[in-house]
Amino acid sequence: MTSTHTTTFTIENIQQALTGPLPGIKGQIKMAPSPVDGRVERWQVPDNCRDAGVLLLLYPYAGNGPDQDLHLVLTRRHEYIGVHSGQISLPGGRRETGEPLQKTALRETKEEIGVVPEALEVVGQLSSLYTPPSNFCIYPFVGYSDSRPSFRSDPREVAELIEVPFSLFADPTTCKAETWYFEKYGSRQVPFFEVFGHKIWGATAMILSELLTLMLNYQTQT
Repeated sequence: MTSTHTTTFTIENIQQALTGPLPGIKGQIKMAPSPVDGRVERWQVPDNCRDAGVLLLLYPYAGNGPDQDLHLVLTRRHEYIGVHSGQISLPGGRRETGEPLQKTALRETKEEIGVVPEALEVVGQLSSLYTPPSNFCIYPFVGYSDSRPSFRSDPREVAELIEVPFSLFADPTTCKAETWYFEKYGSRQVPFFEVFGHKIWGATAMILSELLTLMLNYQTQT
């Protein structure tokens, strides 16, 4: 994929931006699936939702070029019978009883992609997000490694590891939308980020959208 993006982000700017007000639903809703008639749904969070912690893991990495660019790691789930089969996700998972949510995100990151908490600095937290299909309340944390981690994916949980320059999400050519049909929800207009042949949508796209909105707002104010 040929990128035309020119926006750059630094971990220092991200950390500073995370100390201010978060966009919340205004940032998330930009990438939220909605009915094709244009209505925007604001989901009510039930009392029995299950808590989960996820990590947006950022690190400098040159990739195929000479310059170090801030990258984000994503995972592709295996195909299985379930609502999130084959989807692109952030490292993370279900909270264990009594566990702090930040610890959940770090533990799951270690279990899924082999990055130990001691190698990371948690620089902030984004707004929580409810995902109705699996009844999870997701709590996203932003972590940083000062060098590219030595990833060791668990083949039982991760089908593919995907490393993406974070600035690529600011390229308007990566943001697209299609009408998809869901057996439970009917036809919906689904926005997604298309990067390296992958469609990143749903909760993962909404979480990324909030961080991206935060950073673009921060850049216009500084």
